[in-house]
Amino acid sequence: MSKESKRREALVYHAKPQPGKIAVVPTKKYSSQRDLSLAYSPGVAEPCLEIAKEKENAYKYTAKGNLVAVISNGTAVLGLGDIGPEASKPVMEGKGLLFKIFAGIDVFDIEVDTKDIDAFVETVKNIAPTFGGINLEDIKAPEAFEIERRLKEELDIPVMHDDQHGTAIISAAALLNALELTEKKMEEVRIVISGAGAAAISCTRLYQSFGAKRENIVMLDSKGVIRDDRENLAGEKTEFATHRKIDSLEDAMKDADVFIGLSIANIVSEEMLKSMAKNPIVFAMANPDPEIDYNLAIATRDDIIMATGRSDHPNQVNNVLGFPFIFRGALDVRATKINEEMKMAAVKALAELAKESVPEQVNIAYGETRLNFNKEYIIPKPFDPRLITAVPPAVAKAAMESGVAREPITDWQKYEDDLLNRMGSDNKIVRLLLNRARTNPKRIVFAESDQLDVLKAAQIVQDDGIAVPVLLGNRETILELMQEIDFNADVEIIDPKSAEEKPTVNKYADTYWQSRKRKGITLFDAQKLMRQRNYFAAMMVNEGDVDGMITGYTSSYPSAVRPVLEVIGAAPGVQKAATANLMITSRGPLFLADTSINIDPTAKELAKIGQMTARTVRMFGLEPVMAMTSYSNFGSSKNEKVAKIREAVSYLHRHYPDLLVDGEVQADFALNMELMKSKFPFSKIAGKKVNTLVFSNIDSANITYKMIKELDKADNIGPIMMGMRKPVHVLQLGASVDEIVNMAAIAVIDAQQKEKKQQSE
Repeated sequence: MSKESKRREALVYHAKPQPGKIAVVPTKKYSSQRDLSLAYSPGVAEPCLEIAKEKENAYKYTAKGNLVAVISNGTAVLGLGDIGPEASKPVMEGKGLLFKIFAGIDVFDIEVDTKDIDAFVETVKNIAPTFGGINLEDIKAPEAFEIERRLKEELDIPVMHDDQHGTAIISAAALLNALELTEKKMEEVRIVISGAGAAAISCTRLYQSFGAKRENIVMLDSKGVIRDDRENLAGEKTEFATHRKIDSLEDAMKDADVFIGLSIANIVSEEMLKSMAKNPIVFAMANPDPEIDYNLAIATRDDIIMATGRSDHPNQVNNVLGFPFIFRGALDVRATKINEEMKMAAVKALAELAKESVPEQVNIAYGETRLNFNKEYIIPKPFDPRLITAVPPAVAKAAMESGVAREPITDWQKYEDDLLNRMGSDNKIVRLLLNRARTNPKRIVFAESDQLDVLKAAQIVQDDGIAVPVLLGNRETILELMQEIDFNADVEIIDPKSAEEKPTVNKYADTYWQSRKRKGITLFDAQKLMRQRNYFAAMMVNEGDVDGMITGYTSSYPSAVRPVLEVIGAAPGVQKAATANLMITSRGPLFLADTSINIDPTAKELAKIGQMTARTVRMFGLEPVMAMTSYSNFGSSKNEKVAKIREAVSYLHRHYPDLLVDGEVQADFALNMELMKSKFPFSKIAGKKVNTLVFSNIDSANITYKMIKELDKADNIGPIMMGMRKPVHVLQLGASVDEIVNMAAIAVIDAQQKEKKQQSE
């Protein structure tokens, strides 16, 4: 794309379909006159009076506690310099957008038309009662230091100049991890800081908090090395003036361990880089072009650890990793300030997060095969969903421990759940699922392990202790793919078509033939079938050589399910197996059945599907509230297709009176508690939040779950096989890595439960 095309695209993005990037959205009902009278006059008087009695009630009755001001005078905007308050507004709106999407924080952007420190401070102080926190932005140094210092002293809400502290926090986390990888100590490394503005000063101070020694630091500004014998040295620069007789960046770089660039492009040469110590750490963070080109740097030194401010290179030092989550933690304990302890807690949380296994969605988002802690991954990626539960709790705890929290958190699990709920990422069910699997991992065979996504899922399952994967497929292909994704674990690989597996193939074939010889299967047929992965894997489960099985990634559902039904079959007392899908929707978890097997079940089969689905819901730690759905409500249609639903409900009411199930009922009534309660108060599920829908045929169930998946962008777990004699689960064609991992956890829990039941019998 040409420069002009990029320019035009950026302008259109900000102008269309409506100007700007943020808007005010009502959070209360406003459709009726009554609503408006509560929102404004006369109803609004009541909260006003309560706040007049006690100012802290503003947090109870208004949006103050989740509202941050992003404030600038436009004197140091990005790389654009002093362009004025109006011209800074697109940047401030962008900052508001980031606050919202990453941490659920609302923002008013405020552009102040003054360069006078006193006037700026007074303006912010005068509007501060509106806000729960103040984010200062793009204010030039040295004024920025004085403005922040005064506001922190004179206000009782969190104040942070992100240009100073954001870069400091993210780069400090990266530096801690880079030092760990190079086996160097903060107290000993020699550090060169190119730049002496707000960010550079804040970075250096924070590094000192983690042990960097002042005598090991050399700072440079546009005039050169900041030495203590330099005349007219003013402000914060005196704090980092060196006594060493160094005259240039070239001199400073000799034998340096760390270079921190917060200055201008292309000031570091190849020769300077070569003169640095072994395993140099170079953070060239000038934007848009770094102090030395990334590709040139890594070509010059193969032992370098490199970070930049750019998203197109590894290790982007991006402030979005910090400010949304730091303010989130500060707001949630109603902190009076953001202090050093809170910033250091954020640094440590970010550093630790980079060492943990990376979710597959992060790999996908950044086009990576597999991210793991190494010199090209020393800080988390901005779209890592774990940031919301890693950084805010660390900041909140630090606020509490340092005595600046006015509303301490007591239930940390609830707080984590609240953070996920706030972001529309309620993964409690998934966490429960994975944690239960980890308590007693089982051997699970992945029948299509020569597929990259299946192998990735097996790797995650292995790394996270969810299961012990057994890899089935072409051995050569599996080994090649394992090398590609750096899957180095000692796992069992089985190739049913290889010569070494012939004895096992013959053994399985004989067992299968004995069970099917009166159903038209010859021994030769059995031997041929056992070379097919799904038959072989099913026999592994059947014979107890593994505890469970995952398949279906590469084939249609009927062709994948047929072998397991033939080899393993339904559990005792079950006439037909069925499936359920769990959708993690915006309204919470929702189970749907039968989505994949029974095309048009009878009334009794429908009742059995309901019974098995209830058991599955309980497996997730939930009590089922089940609606048998139809186009009819409680007898409004006499059609025989509807009659079978009523018959199924009647059967469940008689045989399982404690089960909260009712129908037939239309889906909108089932999902709307108030509507159900008002129209059908006699129903067993009236006024209750339905979490399970059972459909009268496969068409409606399958279409519904796939529509929810696409329209609601809901996470999907399933189809979960119900009623099988042994743990076997068949994926939908082309399932994602996360879906495969979740299904593996389902297989483990299924195996755990069947083992427990067997032991109790």
